[in-house]
Amino acid sequence: MGAINGKDFINRLNRLNNEIWYDGEKFEGLLSEHPAFKGLIHSKAALYDLQHDPKIKDEMTFISPLTGEAIGLSYLQPKTKEDLIRRRKMSEHWARYSGGVMGRSPDYLNTVLMSFASSAPYLKNKENCFPDNLQTFYEFARENDLSFTHTFISPQVNRSQIYMENSDEPIAARVVAENEEGIIIKGARLLATQGGLTDEVLVFSVGKFLFNEKEAFAFSIPSNTKGVKFICRDTFIGGQSSFDHPLSSRFDEIDSIIVFENVLVPWDRVFYYNNGEVADFAKHQVLTRQIVKTEFVLGIAELLIETINISGYQHIQEKMSEIIIGLETMKALLEKSENNAKVDEWGYMRPEIFPLQVAGNIFPKIYPRFSEIVQLIRASGMITLPTEKAFHSTSRNDLDSYLKGATKTAEERVKIFRLAWDLTMSSFGTRQTQYERYFFGDPIRLASDLYKKYPKNEYAKVVSNFLNLTRE
Repeated sequence: MGAINGKDFINRLNRLNNEIWYDGEKFEGLLSEHPAFKGLIHSKAALYDLQHDPKIKDEMTFISPLTGEAIGLSYLQPKTKEDLIRRRKMSEHWARYSGGVMGRSPDYLNTVLMSFASSAPYLKNKENCFPDNLQTFYEFARENDLSFTHTFISPQVNRSQIYMENSDEPIAARVVAENEEGIIIKGARLLATQGGLTDEVLVFSVGKFLFNEKEAFAFSIPSNTKGVKFICRDTFIGGQSSFDHPLSSRFDEIDSIIVFENVLVPWDRVFYYNNGEVADFAKHQVLTRQIVKTEFVLGIAELLIETINISGYQHIQEKMSEIIIGLETMKALLEKSENNAKVDEWGYMRPEIFPLQVAGNIFPKIYPRFSEIVQLIRASGMITLPTEKAFHSTSRNDLDSYLKGATKTAEERVKIFRLAWDLTMSSFGTRQTQYERYFFGDPIRLASDLYKKYPKNEYAKVVSNFLNLTRE
């Protein structure tokens, strides 16, 4: 099939007939026309159309080694530094379409699957691990340009350090049986962003499952697999008007709980199970998106400043410098990861991990501050914002007189301010902030992991030598 376009994506999604529950009711009908899903689905379709834009097609696709067709570049396994840069440019194109607010654009999980497949040799000769299944499925997904949601978070029933689930009926999804056909999964997983709105569900475990190896597994199954149910949260779409709600009307990536009711996962779709050692992430793509998102925030903030002519205030300059410093720091970390990339033992070019881990620790802290800065720049002016309808009413003359900016008409000013509102203060915007805080999980765990793995001893040794100390 090769790289799909937007129409292919929508048609395929509508045919799946996934079991999706929204607002207490099981969804029936065309998924692409449901008010809670329509904006996102059509936005994703526009992303797939970019793969066929003649101006950038070569930056969005590469030639399949199996068929000779053009396929999505997000599936490319990089062999050189040039390949890494090609992948980054592809991600930039997709991220810029949404200003970086679409955290689960297709390239994210395509990259995760590619990363898994590039590490498949690590699974060889390990108990209950099936590297050939992983490689075969990766090629199948690549050639058919499949879309994915994923889940790796268990329900938060009891988060104490010593809690171990021992109920007869599983709460966290786990292996309850196996047979000639495959493994049986029962229980739930949380926070499947775009759950039910993709071809496949990629399910995997993170970290070491010291208490229950039955919760440690990785597999992918079609979203319409018997026994798979998606229970969606409420929509954060403020309305269908892109004037009133420029982001949420198009990019609300609805999150869901996935329930597995004795779901059979065929053996050829199992990558590993009952094995807590295996985990991997695609941080390079994430950092690329976060840089684009920071550029988007900086652009919004500067438009706010120009609109009401407040650039002369030093406190405004200081706030904007915070965003600039964050942006340049993230860019430097991305470039360092690419410049120091090395070919791994399996022949794939891997970016240096530590700059990516540092960025993964920085962004959850600075993004909430960026959101606050946008709020502070415009203060109370973010509150009194008329709707698109108001500009088509008899109130238009009043609005044009009293809401104009120093450099913008009233309608332009309101458009800019509504965008700032939608990104930072609406329910969609506050979800964005919480999403970035916990993108890779618990920030404390991320910091601890960085501390444990960073080569600190090299620097301690330098100081010890300076002081003529003896270190063990």
